[in-house]
Amino acid sequence: MKLKNQYAVLGGMALGLAAAAAQAGEGMWMPQQLPQIAKDLKSAGLQLDPAKLSQLTEFPMGAVISLGGCTASFVSPQGLVVTNHHCAYGSIQYNSSTQRDLLKNGFLAASLAEELPAAPGSRVYVTVDVKDVSKQVLDSKTLALSGRARVDAIEAKQKSLTASCEQDAGHRCQVASFYGGLQYQLIKQLEIRDVRLVHAPALGVGLFGGDTDNWMWPRHTGDYSFYRAYVGPDGKPADFNAANKPFEPKHFLKLASKPLNEGDFVMVTGYPGRTNRHRLPAEVDFAFGWEQPTRVQLMGEQLALIKAETAGRRDAEIAMANRVAGIANYYKNMQGQQASYEGSDILARKTQAFNDLKSWVQADAARNARYGADIAQVESLLAQRQAIARAEMLLGFATPSLLGTANTLLENAHQQALPDAQRKPGFQARDARRLVQGMEVLDKRYDEQVDKRLARHFLAKYLAQPAAQLNKPFLAALGLQAGMDEAAIKARLDVLYAGSQLAKKDARMAWIKRDVAAFKASDDSFIKAAVATFADVEARENRDKELGGQIARAYASTMQAMIDYKASKGEAVYPDANSTLRVAFGQVQGRKGAVDGTDWHAFTTLRGIQAKHKGEGEFNAPAEQLAAIKARKFDQYGVASLDSVPVNFLATLDTTGGNSGSPVLNDRAELVGLLFDGTLDSVIDSWDFDAKKSRSICLDARYMLWQMKVVDKAERLLKEMGAQ
Repeated sequence: MKLKNQYAVLGGMALGLAAAAAQAGEGMWMPQQLPQIAKDLKSAGLQLDPAKLSQLTEFPMGAVISLGGCTASFVSPQGLVVTNHHCAYGSIQYNSSTQRDLLKNGFLAASLAEELPAAPGSRVYVTVDVKDVSKQVLDSKTLALSGRARVDAIEAKQKSLTASCEQDAGHRCQVASFYGGLQYQLIKQLEIRDVRLVHAPALGVGLFGGDTDNWMWPRHTGDYSFYRAYVGPDGKPADFNAANKPFEPKHFLKLASKPLNEGDFVMVTGYPGRTNRHRLPAEVDFAFGWEQPTRVQLMGEQLALIKAETAGRRDAEIAMANRVAGIANYYKNMQGQQASYEGSDILARKTQAFNDLKSWVQADAARNARYGADIAQVESLLAQRQAIARAEMLLGFATPSLLGTANTLLENAHQQALPDAQRKPGFQARDARRLVQGMEVLDKRYDEQVDKRLARHFLAKYLAQPAAQLNKPFLAALGLQAGMDEAAIKARLDVLYAGSQLAKKDARMAWIKRDVAAFKASDDSFIKAAVATFADVEARENRDKELGGQIARAYASTMQAMIDYKASKGEAVYPDANSTLRVAFGQVQGRKGAVDGTDWHAFTTLRGIQAKHKGEGEFNAPAEQLAAIKARKFDQYGVASLDSVPVNFLATLDTTGGNSGSPVLNDRAELVGLLFDGTLDSVIDSWDFDAKKSRSICLDARYMLWQMKVVDKAERLLKEMGAQ
């Protein structure tokens, strides 16, 4: 990857590098980088001026929004938002019950008045400004610090910059870190708090194929849903109120005016979560050698237990649906990563590249003086953090969820006693509404039978470890002992759960306003346990901050060395994804000999839904849809060459988690689809990009529009989007 970056100058070293050709496919580009690869974008087929893509408040970037974990986009002047079904899944689940099962049957509001409040805490974030603040965060005093002092200094600068930015009411700001803490950007977003569910297809459309087809191709999933953003009568962000009105975005995406074909240019704009392409060999080895295999095993056990405990109880299935979906998605993703990693040369290549870097540093006295000690130290520090992770992995799984709730409430009480600027992130005045909504949503996502079963199982695994490895304050607070069997653990948990009121919404909400003295005087079993373990929780947090600060300093120096080394060879280093706005581009393209020599075609069709339909479980398409397919009611969305309506398509787009819901745009920045997945053998791209294998799976907008018009009769929304 070769381009000219426009980064800050840190410590006298410029991060800017000479412009060169960028290969379509690899690269999640920051918008401000795009003018530097304008030639490549135009060559790939973009019809717009590439410079416009760097203007966050102009078209089309001004139409792309974040949901805080997923991406979405405005598709009408009335604040209509389209995203993935699995991104709106939590809100669909929250509004579902056994009497009104929206998860199973879908939802369509007939009017604005019928649109439902999304799950508490739902947000629409519209990015309005990005500034480089590296010099403010990493001033000379901070650069000289290490350990906890460095962490605290950076955190203080971040909070100060954020507070100043948020003086503009209605906005949420954050200071994001790039290149392992080498660069910082202040990102300002309009925070829309009144978000409403407008339309979601039935489960047999939005989640057709379920976990079986997750990360797989060919795919036939209608992974779309609609929200609407609302603001107060004055046009400013406001909490939910019947008097609120639809938000009027400055820009919104229009539907494609021409057919999408294989080979066509496409680009995706969104908020990809995390990639790890710059991780050091020691981190790669630890992740794939122990951490991820361990998590895969534990998540598999979670899923099996939840399935067993909710069997025959639809109310419990609905309560656990959002959690199950999240675990299952992560579980299969990690399995795919492991399968791709095993037998590969990824670690060998990473190791060789790191050795080359060290050799380059050691070959020059000045470079060695600047970077040598930090590079040598970073691996030792990482080993310390990995040892802690090994010792404490099971502790997180074994902690009952109500104890976690009690810990949060107690921390809040301690933090509220401090001046706002001194409080920990997450507990400042700016976070108060989120804390309240987090406690509210638990009411619809908790089942005691499931919770106790999970706690019993993982506590038994935890207590079976060597006694010296166990956390003594944790055991004492819960009345547990090393070596306890499940029967004894169950008896103890029965007492703990019976002695707590935290499962009740009113009880949880009351604790938000209470002080530390009230917590210490409480007889609630989980509140008492939180008080008893508070000092230990704080001690471990301080330990992690001290170590994290040491790692941050050495890691940033190592990243700077890597950037300088690449620059010496005329190469650039794009930053790992970190949930900030990025752009990727490529083309609609299948894959030759993808699996066992089978070719993957670029598009799937309605015929695949018929072929996969079983009438139950994960492959249970709605009867109305099947009838329309059988009758060949393709309407205007049929494609002659496919003799059907296209359902999903493959594209050579560099994406990862967080990109879900991202609009896929054609050469004119018109909406042609929604990105929702990747193929199982390309999820390793989070660590090591492979242009030959990498494919993103996208919902074809023509299938979404066909389903809405022919099956769900969503004429109101189609007209609003200009589709009729």
